[in-house]
Amino acid sequence: MQPRNTHLNSAALRGAVDLAAVKAAGEAAQKAEQARAERARQAAAGGDGESTPAVGYPLVIDVTEETFEAEVVQRSTEVPVVIDFWAEWCGPCKQLSPILERLAEEYAGRIVLAKIDVDANQLIAQQFGIQGIPAVMAVVAGQLVPLFQGAENEANVRQVLDQLIMVAEQRFGVVGGTAGAGAPAAPAAPGDPALSAAHEALDRGDLGGAIQAYQNVLDEQPGNTEAQLGLAQAELLRRVEGFDAQAVRSTAADNPSDVRAQLDAADLELVGGHVEDAFGRLLDTVGRTAGADRNVARVRLLELFEVIGPDDPRVTAARSALARLLF
Repeated sequence: MQPRNTHLNSAALRGAVDLAAVKAAGEAAQKAEQARAERARQAAAGGDGESTPAVGYPLVIDVTEETFEAEVVQRSTEVPVVIDFWAEWCGPCKQLSPILERLAEEYAGRIVLAKIDVDANQLIAQQFGIQGIPAVMAVVAGQLVPLFQGAENEANVRQVLDQLIMVAEQRFGVVGGTAGAGAPAAPAAPGDPALSAAHEALDRGDLGGAIQAYQNVLDEQPGNTEAQLGLAQAELLRRVEGFDAQAVRSTAADNPSDVRAQLDAADLELVGGHVEDAFGRLLDTVGRTAGADRNVARVRLLELFEVIGPDDPRVTAARSALARLLF
């Protein structure tokens, strides 16, 4: 008896994804890139240089709920933004914050430090799932990257920041510092033929062609949010291609400790539009595994976050839950 195909297609997956939000995020990234280029031109022309460093933006900023979108989300398309959640009454915060501020200055534009007073900005703290402070997270290209909770010594903080910068450059194409070689290209303008061709390949089920087309766009424009999401969609659809959905679900139900079975079931759930079920399954898997198995589940969960997009509240909630499990 031949395995029963699920006949999954890109239309089913697109029903679970808010493409309008993705395009809006791309437009925000493009505006941020244009602003970065303008600051670079001003710096090259010899701006006042008094209130901002040579990179064209402040390295340590106090962020509120009103300024979060501009100072953190949009800024993260051009430089990794490290968030320091603190409060005046927090003793360990008074030990950690000066370390973060000193390193932000030392890194000279490769990161920006955003300081958020959790008492004055309770909504942000709730949205990030902050359970205790100090807590340190980062946002890179609009995506949340949990770092650590509690006070750490300078050597450990420096190591974490070095890893963050490496991930930001290699995975997201986000490079801080002065404008120049290696800076992310502006996302494609609406109607970009390369991106349109990738979308068309995905819609007609040519997954190999879509993956290659999206990758071609990203090779030229590493920070293109819409292409990143399209690539994640195409890769997900290729993973589930040919699955016997009933067999996958049955295997996962009968073998809760089988990590591969849980990954396959989560992929199917996401394609079917059951986003929270897919995230919950992988969070449970991360919670009950360790070592290599835990890392495999964690990486797959991050891949599914990319399919849905960083601005979706379900992704935000699951990222916070993942941070609590890991830290």
